[in-house]
Amino acid sequence: MTMDFDSVLSAPRSGRDRAVVIDHHDYAQSVFLRGQPVPWTDPVRYSNFVGQAQGLLNPDVTLLDLGRFHAARIAANEPLRESMSARTRTGYALKTLLGDRETAQQACELASVLAQTSKAPLVLQIPAPTVWLASTHETCGAGTAADIDVDDAENMSVYIADWLRGLAQLPVTAVLLDARTAGAPLPDLPLTTYSPILNVTEHYRWSLGQRGATRVSILNGPDGTVIPEPFWYADGEPLEDAAFYLAEIPAGAIPETVLTQLATLAVGARA
Repeated sequence: MTMDFDSVLSAPRSGRDRAVVIDHHDYAQSVFLRGQPVPWTDPVRYSNFVGQAQGLLNPDVTLLDLGRFHAARIAANEPLRESMSARTRTGYALKTLLGDRETAQQACELASVLAQTSKAPLVLQIPAPTVWLASTHETCGAGTAADIDVDDAENMSVYIADWLRGLAQLPVTAVLLDARTAGAPLPDLPLTTYSPILNVTEHYRWSLGQRGATRVSILNGPDGTVIPEPFWYADGEPLEDAAFYLAEIPAGAIPETVLTQLATLAVGARA
């Protein structure tokens, strides 16, 4: 039975006083793969890779970043890139990506194997519609992030919602939209903008959240705080109190320091 996100927060499986969602992708790639490529195309190897990180860091959920999966898929597959680049109109590249059956099957298989092998509840992270639109638009040479507006994001959420239906059989606890951007600013839209995605997640009883640079907003739930990067180097200000934390451990963090800092999050943990 799938655990709902409220239960994840109220009774963290790690025993910590506050649940911690850990994005350990870059750190685990550095520590366990020695910087070698992540085995996205081999679900068993990928799940072993994640399992190593989970065993060391003990997060309260298993975070699967399907945004990173799709980026790797685009980079490795020239025919897919050519298909995505066949038209320059806004949204064409992302619609083509979401409609690619082989990519969708690989994503579903990856998530299915990970869900079966991981003890922690599964949270899927995908780019927010504005971010996904902008990144695929730019990757395929159709334009820049400046081309993306609110209407584009609202329209594209229909296609993302249809794509999410293909994951209906997975034991998903929550879907997290990653709204962070590294380049030009994009429209800052609340979760309620994406009503088709809301409808799908509500139908499947998945919690829906949005990840920003400093906070994580959960629809009809409490906000979480993103742990600042200096924390992983034993530096910076004390953490503010929050319903839960999201931690992205940097690739260059020292393993011994990371474990020491994780231990500080368990202070006051439930017996």
